[in-house]
Amino acid sequence: MDAASAAINGAAKTATTSHAYLEGSKVKETKALIAELCRHFYHLGWVSGTGGSITIKVHDDAIPKPQQLIVMSPSGVQKERMMEEDMYVLSTDGSVLSEPLSKPWPNKPPKCSDCGPLFLKAYEMRNAGAVIHSHGMESCLITMLNPSSKEFRITHMEMIKGIQGHGYYDELVIPIIENTAHERELTDSLAIAIKAYPKTTAVLVRNHGIYVWGDSWISAKTQAECYHYLFDAAIKLHQLSLDWSTPSHGPIHHPGGGQSSLRNAKFSPSGGTLSSNDGIGQPRKCIVLDIEGTTTPISFVADVLFPYARENMEKHLVLTYDTAETQDDIKLLCAQVDEDLKNRVSGAVPIPVDGGKEEIAGAVVANVRAMITADRKITALKQLQGHIWRTGFLNHELEGVVFDDVPEALEKWHSLGIKVYIYSSGSRLSQKLLFGNTKYGDLRKYLCGFFDTTIGNKKETRSYVHITETLGVNNPSEILFMTDVYAEATAAKAAGMEVIVSIRAGNGPLPESHGFRTVESFSEV
Repeated sequence: MDAASAAINGAAKTATTSHAYLEGSKVKETKALIAELCRHFYHLGWVSGTGGSITIKVHDDAIPKPQQLIVMSPSGVQKERMMEEDMYVLSTDGSVLSEPLSKPWPNKPPKCSDCGPLFLKAYEMRNAGAVIHSHGMESCLITMLNPSSKEFRITHMEMIKGIQGHGYYDELVIPIIENTAHERELTDSLAIAIKAYPKTTAVLVRNHGIYVWGDSWISAKTQAECYHYLFDAAIKLHQLSLDWSTPSHGPIHHPGGGQSSLRNAKFSPSGGTLSSNDGIGQPRKCIVLDIEGTTTPISFVADVLFPYARENMEKHLVLTYDTAETQDDIKLLCAQVDEDLKNRVSGAVPIPVDGGKEEIAGAVVANVRAMITADRKITALKQLQGHIWRTGFLNHELEGVVFDDVPEALEKWHSLGIKVYIYSSGSRLSQKLLFGNTKYGDLRKYLCGFFDTTIGNKKETRSYVHITETLGVNNPSEILFMTDVYAEATAAKAAGMEVIVSIRAGNGPLPESHGFRTVESFSEV
């Protein structure tokens, strides 16, 4: 931390810990808000029996978020009867700055929430603005359906859209940690889960409840409501022997065939398998598909998508320049170009970050055109392309193209309970656009999730290791990866996946002794 930052932080700390500030309107409003929310959550069944808790940072535009004070509900108190004066006020390091006075019998002596250390971890690791700890019955039961599961997974449910960073077609994954006798003993497990699942905004505690955080109390509350809805939906689907973890939520399939009974339904319910044809007989639980040269002709990408992005790039940048999305695209591209200039990458030209709109846009266009010509598989390029292609699909200027055998195969695998995912160098947005707008209709109903280069380079083994960990299989060999690129096939094989190489018209040649099984159509799988 430099001297200027230290001075600002010191000034903020002095200002927020003064008696006047602690007794001021912002702190009082936050205390009152927590009391109101606790009453609301009590009637939802989230904080009954004095269980559960809420904490909210005192929002103040004059104070940097990391230095904002923390208001926390007390422990062992009837949550529906709490008042503003029952709250604790803490500094960012957890020191108590203000505590409630004792109340006469039969009230217990005041005590800060036992959840305090866990709340502080969420503030520290996710820069949260509020954290909710619920004992809602749904959040407890959902962890009990499969005592060995370490995750809850669900896809294709409308309320997933209420979870930060997720859409209807995404697979929502929530880590589950094991309960302990004392709440504070969960702190390390919670921190490990937060680190291992960078996208999650919640952690389930088995036989206990859930911790949910957001940028603000509104975000945390909204997401908590969506999580409880999804848990309730999953439990009801479970009672009907339906699989909530697959896009169609059809009957649960098991390796032995037939549909599930309620007693045997698994937590991530789909247990369908598809035996490999190479004599090994290893059941497949997931199939991960490349796009270009595997599900889709290379010519569609090279002759349709790339030219569309190249030709419409300048217009897109000018029309959307002042939007947060395009500014984020430009920021990402600037960082990539700076790296390219250091590495003397051909075609890279400086982007004048302090220049005018036209000057910056012109430099961005020059760099992106060079990146497209070189067919670079980098996130900065793919993100911008996805946003340009979105306009094309929305205006019906583009239509997704897949090989004729793809829709039938996707439907077959789906009916067998096999989870199918996409892994492409194109952005997740562009993947969804392609499969959502084909002449065969919307094929996303057969897909459980999408991976792009944010999980890693497609030619690196660790990327496939990350995918394996994300999909939650017991063994990497339960995943079949299909691609047309030898280097990708080699990397996936090194991660333990089963691999099939796709042979399609227009694909590049393979080494003579490549050692992989090949297919010319998905009907062979």
